[in-house]
Amino acid sequence: MRHSQRGVTFLGWLFLLVAIAIVVYQGIRLAPLYLNYMRVAQSLTRLTDPDKPPGFTDTAQSLRGLLGRSFEINSIEYPDLKDIDIHRDGDHWAAIADYDDNAPLFANMSLVVHFHKEVDLP
Repeated sequence: MRHSQRGVTFLGWLFLLVAIAIVVYQGIRLAPLYLNYMRVAQSLTRLTDPDKPPGFTDTAQSLRGLLGRSFEINSIEYPDLKDIDIHRDGDHWAAIADYDDNAPLFANMSLVVHFHKEVDLP
């Protein structure tokens, strides 16, 4: 009488665990990029706060200075402050962070992630 084998073989487990390990490793490499993006997005959102410091004027230079202080507080090194586009859009200001970030993976392979955050400032 023949009995069919059930379950996963050792080789099957090995392939499965290697695939899971690669996905987990990618997540570990991408986590700092997404945490940095969340800090950048939070800094841009803070520009919409109606409570501005005393002596604040509504110019691109003052908005960039306010954003620069927020970048310093949050220890944001990338993207650079000059990579953030602050411009007048009709009757209001707009701040746009549009950048790519990469994380090395294996040997000469890396993961590239594109981030885009746009905030309209009243």
